[in-house]
Amino acid sequence: MQLRLTLLTAVILGLTISANAQAPSSPKVPAKKAAPITEPADEAWPKKDPTTGQPNASFIQKHESFLKRGKEGPIGVLFLGDSITAGWAGAGKKVWDENFAQYQPANFGIGGDRTQHVLWRIANGELDGIDPKVVVLMIGTNNNGYPTEDIIKGDKKIVEQIHAKLPNAKLLLLAIFPRGAEPTHPLRAKLAEVNKELAKLHDGKKTFYLDIGKEFLDASGNLPADIMPDALHPNEKGYQIWAAAIKQPLADLMK
Repeated sequence: MQLRLTLLTAVILGLTISANAQAPSSPKVPAKKAAPITEPADEAWPKKDPTTGQPNASFIQKHESFLKRGKEGPIGVLFLGDSITAGWAGAGKKVWDENFAQYQPANFGIGGDRTQHVLWRIANGELDGIDPKVVVLMIGTNNNGYPTEDIIKGDKKIVEQIHAKLPNAKLLLLAIFPRGAEPTHPLRAKLAEVNKELAKLHDGKKTFYLDIGKEFLDASGNLPADIMPDALHPNEKGYQIWAAAIKQPLADLMK
């Protein structure tokens, strides 16, 4: 009896092992890939709503407000860019009023804008019918998912379009601000490469390149939270630093 039980147990165990060996393994789920970038950085594209694929309503509304501003009266200095520039109307409003009010300023910054969106805004009239003495441009940080050379192409195309649309204006081309709290953040090196190429656009006649990024950093190269709390957007203190850094260069260009 004991021998039969032993043999029966061995048979059952063998069948179990065989079944497990033959059972198909669970299929591996492929890692989800990031959505491909379909808009070239150096072509004009409107910002689109990700759910509908249609032009983003807020983007269009802000664009139309800029067209209106251009018709309302003279613009002496025009700031053009993304949310960092748009923030002059928020955290930087007091600093803006104290430092730029005498120049009949206009702020054409839209949060989330990439180079292609600024190109679309230029192509759709934002620089038409105005004659500023100076344009202050900073754009490209939101293109951080693009290859470095594409960001450079986008910025260069914007510079070309500004000079084509505003032949009398001087361009204060700002280096893209440092991003990421620590100097080892991967975007620091990438944006530094972009800025290295943008610096070559300086001609001292129509285009004036200025890198004020170091003004925001501490002695160790860190981006303090009391200047840019999210390591990207300045608070009021950050805008004070920005204004102080461009005050004299802007005054010289406005003469």
